[in-house]
Amino acid sequence: MKQAQYRGSNLELETDKILAEIDSGIGWVTFNNPERRNAISLEMWDGLAVILESFQSDEDVRVVVLKGAGEKAFVSGADISEFDTKRSTAVQKDTYGKTMSAANRWLARIDKPMIAMIQGYCIGGGLATALSADIRFATPDSTFGIPAAKLGLGYEYEGLVRLSQLVGPANAKDIMFSARFMNADEALSMGLINKIYAYSDLEKEVRNYAKLIAGNAPLTIRAAKAAINESQKDPEQRDLSIIRQMIDACFDSEDYKEGRLAFREKRKPVFRGE
Repeated sequence: MKQAQYRGSNLELETDKILAEIDSGIGWVTFNNPERRNAISLEMWDGLAVILESFQSDEDVRVVVLKGAGEKAFVSGADISEFDTKRSTAVQKDTYGKTMSAANRWLARIDKPMIAMIQGYCIGGGLATALSADIRFATPDSTFGIPAAKLGLGYEYEGLVRLSQLVGPANAKDIMFSARFMNADEALSMGLINKIYAYSDLEKEVRNYAKLIAGNAPLTIRAAKAAINESQKDPEQRDLSIIRQMIDACFDSEDYKEGRLAFREKRKPVFRGE
């Protein structure tokens, strides 16, 4: 087992190809497999679930950033090189699928804001991971695409829903039918990413934006994220009672008192998420 250490906590991970760090309220997740353009291995999927579960329960983490090691890729998809040894039988396929599903559940479940910091390739499963984030910043040389149609594999429904919600059905069909790669300008124009920054500025801009979020009221942000996510569901599947409870919790919170007091005293509020 590998131990990822931060703030006195130990995370038991199977690999050092995925890293965790907490700094100034920001939980950083680094896909650390640059020699394979940060392709995600089975152990990395497992580590991602462990890290996100830990960040979810850690009150010091106000916002999560996903990034890839090196300059060439955010994530270039699944690590196909291990399929012959770890995904070649029905039993292995089942184990692999359960591990990957656990990570994807945490990507969808975490209620804290999540930013994808994208440089270079963001392809296939990498793009699916980026789509799980709330905000996506990228470098001008970033490349996006879902080459499922060139591999003959089926793409999960949930991923296509997220893609369609972001870029619209027509653009989603273009991306899936053509299996072509897009540059950052096209990705920005269709709403796939939020901002483009030079590589030399990307981490600074992401860090500054994450710190901006981390300084705001956590309960308000979580309620807003939950409400926006709920609005994307079919009307009959929405649970607005939970949203109302979260909004009421904001008004009953110590943070709301602190926000009003700070406004009167003309100072920056110090929110504690309670």
